[in-house]
Amino acid sequence: MTRWTGLLTVIALGAGFVGCDDAKPPAKVTRAQVKRTGPATMEIIPTEGQLPYCMLFTMSEKGVIRQLTLTRENRSIRCDANRPVANTSFRVPVQEGKVRIYVFFSDDRVPAGSVAQQLYDLRDRERVTAMDLRLPGRIFVDMLEFTPEMGEPEQTGGIVSAGGVVTSDGGTAPDAGTRALTMEPLDN
Repeated sequence: MTRWTGLLTVIALGAGFVGCDDAKPPAKVTRAQVKRTGPATMEIIPTEGQLPYCMLFTMSEKGVIRQLTLTRENRSIRCDANRPVANTSFRVPVQEGKVRIYVFFSDDRVPAGSVAQQLYDLRDRERVTAMDLRLPGRIFVDMLEFTPEMGEPEQTGGIVSAGGVVTSDGGTAPDAGTRALTMEPLDN
C-alpha cells in the first residue's frame, strides 16, 4: 500500500507542475469606468453584469475622503449598467490633486457609515479589496483614478448680455446688449 501511495503522490505532483506552466493570470475585471465630463467633473458608469447596488468614495492625494453617493438612509444606491451612477456628474476639487475612486458593488443595500470608517482605517494602503472590509453579503470593489484639471475660471458678479456673454465692465462692452429690463406692476 505504501508503494501505491508514493506513486499517487508522484503523479499528483507531476500533474500540478504541468498545470501551473499553462495557467494564465486571471484577467482584471473592470466593473466601472470613469468618463470625464469637464476639466474637474466626471461620471462613473458601471459595466454590464454588476451587482445591483453601489457606493462611491474618493480619496485624494491629500488624504481627503469623500462619499459621493450620500442618501438620507446613508446606504448604497441602485446602480444600473451603462448609465451614470445617480444620473449625475461629480466634481473633484482641483486643489486636492489626483483621486482614487472606490466603487463598492453589493447584492444588498449596505450601510455607508461602516464603509467610510473602514476606508479611513485603510487609507495608507495602495489598494483596498473586498477582502479588507467587514461587510455583509457579496461585495466587489473597483478602484479607478481621476485627475482634475484647471478649467476656465468661474466668473461671479458679471452682467450677462442679450447674447449670453458675461461682461465685468457694467454692461458697456459692445456685445452687452441694448435692451433695458423693465418691470410692470401686477394687476390684482
